[in-house]
Amino acid sequence: MKRVLVTGAGGSPSANFIRSLRAADEEYYIVGTDADKYYLQRAEVDAKYLAPFANDPKYIDFLNYIIEKENIEFVHAQNDVEVGFLSENREKINAKTFFPAKETVKILQDKFESFKLWEKAGIKVPKTKLIEGRDTDLAALLEEMGGSMWIRAISGAGGRGSLPVHDVKSAKNWLDFQEKNGSWDGNFTVSELLEPETVTWMSLWKDGELVVAQGRKRLYWELAKISPSGVTGATGTGLTYSDAELDDIARRAVLAVDDKPDGLFGVDMAYDKNGIPNPTEINIGRFFTTHEFFTQAGLNMPEMFVKLGYGETVPKIDNNTNPLPDGLVWIRGMDFRPVLSDMKTVEESVAERDHILQEL
Repeated sequence: MKRVLVTGAGGSPSANFIRSLRAADEEYYIVGTDADKYYLQRAEVDAKYLAPFANDPKYIDFLNYIIEKENIEFVHAQNDVEVGFLSENREKINAKTFFPAKETVKILQDKFESFKLWEKAGIKVPKTKLIEGRDTDLAALLEEMGGSMWIRAISGAGGRGSLPVHDVKSAKNWLDFQEKNGSWDGNFTVSELLEPETVTWMSLWKDGELVVAQGRKRLYWELAKISPSGVTGATGTGLTYSDAELDDIARRAVLAVDDKPDGLFGVDMAYDKNGIPNPTEINIGRFFTTHEFFTQAGLNMPEMFVKLGYGETVPKIDNNTNPLPDGLVWIRGMDFRPVLSDMKTVEESVAERDHILQEL
């Protein structure tokens, strides 16, 4: 029985990870920590502990205490803050972890640094500029971006700090609202607006070799109506999707940052007006929130990830890029268990409704 510690265990991303391990062929003893006393109560684990925040000076000592008490062998985080912290301090953690190089994690947790490497590698990316301070000429940037631009924070998840703007006043007001000290210094970028269609290429690597990758389109953002930008970071319905051009661009985006990747690389891409997928960020060291989708469809990437983290081999997948069939959908929402279906069933319901309406 493998003994695994999952940090941030009360969050949705960790719930998907834990459920995937429960669905694995072997048995797991799973311990969860969370810094939120309420989130902790909903963690689907065998033992749970309220943890300090990762910036607490005693955080590492706390984790090692839990590791010793519960005989933990492997530690995994499902949020950016703890991924960054555990990666940087991996040698101080008294259990196995599975990360790429420290520098890779640092680069990919900075969206502007990622952009610069992709641009240098000749990968099609949206035109992007760093807002260096209050003296930045937003009017010139707006003109350069074609009269509309996308503002977003250089780090963080869930569409943090993002907003499409079409005039300088809106841009200034948004930046002032986001930056309480009013400095804007190097914490935001602006880029040209891409199309709403987005896709994530979730990939697992070991010693520079691709183990498996699967594409997923996002059909809409859950709770998009309550977000100023329409982006919430929470997929409402996902769709399995494969495309050779997308696969090639995603691989190149990973290898432009790390020529010997290890672990998890989730390449987020948005399509431009010419239909070319542009990398916008790589979520490093963690799965996208709804990855139980793939597990329920027959591709248990968390199980493979943990095995590789233990130094074990995983069965070779003959078709290791998009092994799942296209057209599967994962439909989710607050307080609902997700539903695995397919586009044929979805469209049949539309056809049935239209038929009834025609008969009325």
